[in-house]
Amino acid sequence: MPYFEQYIKLVTNNLSIIENLETAQKEFDNLLRNLPEKKHDFAYGEGKWTMKELIQHIIDTERVFCYRALCFARNDKTELPGFDQDIFVDNDNANDRDYFDLLAEMQTLRTSTIQLYKSFSDEALLRIGIASGNEISVRALGFLFSGHQIHHLNIVRERYL
Repeated sequence: MPYFEQYIKLVTNNLSIIENLETAQKEFDNLLRNLPEKKHDFAYGEGKWTMKELIQHIIDTERVFCYRALCFARNDKTELPGFDQDIFVDNDNANDRDYFDLLAEMQTLRTSTIQLYKSFSDEALLRIGIASGNEISVRALGFLFSGHQIHHLNIVRERYL
């Protein structure tokens, strides 16, 4: 769990999982939808991700973590593997995609994530599973989605703008 804590610490503690998911997505969309076109393919350094790759990374990570949340909520005790974010980025086609299509995909995915979390009972939210060798609850994963997105928004503000 220590690795995930850095993201979970970024969420607003007095908001619910759903409220944090909605707030983080709104902030994400408001910032990225208004970036100048020249920033869409921009990377702040050699070997760093472009803005499109960063968005695709957030999408891919949320999909992987939604699967984890679903498995754990359904009480599947199978230990789930990690994933290598760099392999994912090296093998996506984000830079060939339309920037606004990526933003639309993220919005659709977040809507789906919110619906998934609305379907979980209080009991399911407390269930714990193992992924990447770490125990994590369904509830913590819900906050992790928002925290991960906020983390990358902070990087965008610091290094891409």
